Amino acid sequence: MDRVRYSRQILFAPIGEEGQNKLQQARVAIVGMGALGSALANHMVRAGVGFVRLIDRDFVEPSNLQRQMLYDESDAREGLPKAVAAEQKLRAINSGVRLEAHVTDLTWQNAETLLSDIDLILDGTDNFSVRFLINDVSVKHGIPWIYGGAVSSRGMVFTIRPGITPCLRCLFPDPPAPGTTETCDTAGVIGPIIHIVAAHQAAEALKLLVRDEHALNTRLRHFECWYNHDTAMDVSQNRKPDCPTCGQGIWEFLNPTDKEPQAVSLCGRDTVQISPSTPQQMDLEQLAKRLAPIGRVEQNRFLLRADIDPYRLVVFPDGRILVQGTQDPSTARSVVAKYIGA
Repeated sequence: MDRVRYSRQILFAPIGEEGQNKLQQARVAIVGMGALGSALANHMVRAGVGFVRLIDRDFVEPSNLQRQMLYDESDAREGLPKAVAAEQKLRAINSGVRLEAHVTDLTWQNAETLLSDIDLILDGTDNFSVRFLINDVSVKHGIPWIYGGAVSSRGMVFTIRPGITPCLRCLFPDPPAPGTTETCDTAGVIGPIIHIVAAHQAAEALKLLVRDEHALNTRLRHFECWYNHDTAMDVSQNRKPDCPTCGQGIWEFLNPTDKEPQAVSLCGRDTVQISPSTPQQMDLEQLAKRLAPIGRVEQNRFLLRADIDPYRLVVFPDGRILVQGTQDPSTARSVVAKYIGA
C-alpha cells in the first residue's frame, strides 16, 4: 500500500489503514461511463479501489464535454469509446489500480459475465432497462449496487443491498415506457447535479467497501440543486414479498422472452441502436473500403463512422450499429440492410 498517496484517507478514522487495505482488495464495476460513470470512476480510482471494470457502449461527442469531466476535446475529435478514453485517463491518475475497459452494451447475454465476479456495482447508466438488468444480477448473485440518476437539476440515489433493502423492482415494478421520462437530451442537465449525485454514490460505495454498514444511508435521496429542494424518503418497509425479482427469484431481464436482434430508439438522441442477437466480428477496414465511395468514412480501431446522407452509421467491432438521423427502428433496419447487409 502507498501510505503517502492515501495518507489523508487513512487519517479519516472510519477508513483507516484497515479500510484502505479493504479498498485495495475490492472489485467494482461501473455501468455507463457518461457523466455519472466518469465521476464515479474518478472517485474509485483516486481512492485506491484495487480493480475497476468500466462498461460503456457509447463514444465521446462534443456535447458530452459540458458535464462528463473525465474527457476532453481530443477524445471527441478522435471519436474514442468512452470506456477506452476513461481507461487512458484513469491510468494516468493512478497506475496502481487494475482497470478493465469493455466497449459494449450491457445485455442479458453478457451481464452475468461482466457483473457477477465483483463486490459492488455502480450505476452510471441513463436508462431503466439496463438498471433492471443490473438489479437482476444484483439479487441473483447477492451483490450490492448503488442506483443513481440525474437530469436537468434533479437527481436520485439509493443503495440496494439484496436481502436487506428493497430492490429496484420493489420500488418501481416496471420500467417506464420509452419516451415517458425526461432525459439529458430532452430536458438538459447541468454539471453540478452530476457531481452531487456521484459524490453521494461514491461515499456510499466507500462505506460498503470498508464494511461500515452502520454508516450507510438507508433512505432514497432526491436532490434539486437549482431550486433548493432536497428530500429523503424512508423506503425500508417497501420490500415486497411478491416482488418478481427479490421475492420470487424470477429473472425477467436476464432471461427475456424476446431474444431476437434488438433495434432500440435512444430517447432524445435521434438515434436507433441495432444489436445483433449474438456478438459478431466486424471487419471495420473492409467495411470502410465498401462505404468510402458513397459517403465520408472515419475509422479508428474501436469504431467506424460513415456519413451517408441523411444518416450517420456508427459501427462497432462486435456488430452493434448506431443509426443517427432517425428514431424509427424500421427505417434504421432498412438503412443497415441497404448499406451494411447485417
